Amino acid sequence: MTRISFNTLLLLVLAIVAFAGNSVLTRLALAQNLIGAADFTFVRLFAGAVMLLVLCRGTLSQTLPTWRDTTGILSLFTYAIAFTLAYVEVNAATGALVLFATVQLTMITISHFRGTHISMLECIGMALAFTGLAWLLLPNATAPPVHAAALMVLAGIAWGFYSLDGRNAVSPLLKTTRNFVGAAVLGFLPLLLFANTDWNWRGAALAVASGAITSALGYAVWYRVLPQISVALAGASQLAVPMVAAAGGAVLIGEALTQRLFISSIVVLAGIAVAVFGRKSS
Repeated sequence: MTRISFNTLLLLVLAIVAFAGNSVLTRLALAQNLIGAADFTFVRLFAGAVMLLVLCRGTLSQTLPTWRDTTGILSLFTYAIAFTLAYVEVNAATGALVLFATVQLTMITISHFRGTHISMLECIGMALAFTGLAWLLLPNATAPPVHAAALMVLAGIAWGFYSLDGRNAVSPLLKTTRNFVGAAVLGFLPLLLFANTDWNWRGAALAVASGAITSALGYAVWYRVLPQISVALAGASQLAVPMVAAAGGAVLIGEALTQRLFISSIVVLAGIAVAVFGRKSS
């Protein structure tokens, strides 16, 4: 069994907290009507692009988007706007769970259509995860609104495409920078159409933090730690993201953790764990 250093473990924890932090910061800003969804999306993408440009220190030709980045840019923009709109009505824990599960299931499904064999364990895990998600989203007193849940599913699908698009990048940090620059430009469109001038500095600060810290720095840390850990550990570690988001939502926003959410989380995360390790073993 390969051991990882304390520094590597610390970076891994920081990356997980950053990923969960995106959900908490977005929900915190929108639940209190501190900023509009279109405004938050643009500020987040713009702040992320600026931070990544500082981090990568690439030349203009390396950081200027090209047609080869079209898939990544469109996927990132779709994820960002759908993610933000969903969090107008979905709490942090539910949103993170739906997003994370959809991302993993999307990546497995796309890989299958690209010719990757799906093992029996993966099929069982996917069925289990789908069951947990379906039970969480079935109409009931605590279920999120259908349209908001659908938006988060769309965000998860987009992020799945985005992840696969960047999997074989020679320089993930440079590619991420180009994607953020391109997505920030696209962010002007919803900003022009749906801008909400009734927001204060707290909303803007949360959007900047989401873009520059939990997105840009979070991705930079993740790419730094990935070469130092196994693929299985990388997949399994992400199982903690919805749980961290749930804790952050409860502490910082006062969101209730319902029994239905708790049971659904166990079923979904167990299913994804089976699918992830089934993929590694096959």
